Amino acid sequence: MRTIRLAVCALTVCVALSACGSQDAGRGNPPPTPTGTQPVTSQPTPDPTGTPSIVDPAPPTRPSSPKPGGPSTPPGVRATTLTGTVQSGVEPNCVLLDGYLLLGGPRDVLTPGARVEVTGRAEPGMMTTCQQGTPFVVSNANRS
Repeated sequence: MRTIRLAVCALTVCVALSACGSQDAGRGNPPPTPTGTQPVTSQPTPDPTGTPSIVDPAPPTRPSSPKPGGPSTPPGVRATTLTGTVQSGVEPNCVLLDGYLLLGGPRDVLTPGARVEVTGRAEPGMMTTCQQGTPFVVSNANRS
């Protein structure tokens, strides 16, 4: 009699655990792999030419158009040139030019009030301690 009760308890536990595990599968979640990571589930989709390609979940970002009087991009080069007067930012050691936060470059040239021409690239996603302006990494700066 004791063996039958033990077998019924073990069977009940197995059924309960099986039911818990199948709840995630019913929701469309793939079972975890042995390492605990989820498998990649993107499917190749054919493009108009018939070659398969992988679907990118993030839509491509469009580069913003330069504002009037803002940066200009020389042809064939990924650098951008800004010209204007350097202004002080609200935080110490932060300098701005036409709404761009100037990062790097020669600090003796990039002083508030100086008329300059800087070359570099805008990095809108970069984190800084300055609370204003679009980050602009300066590769070259000259007084104009």
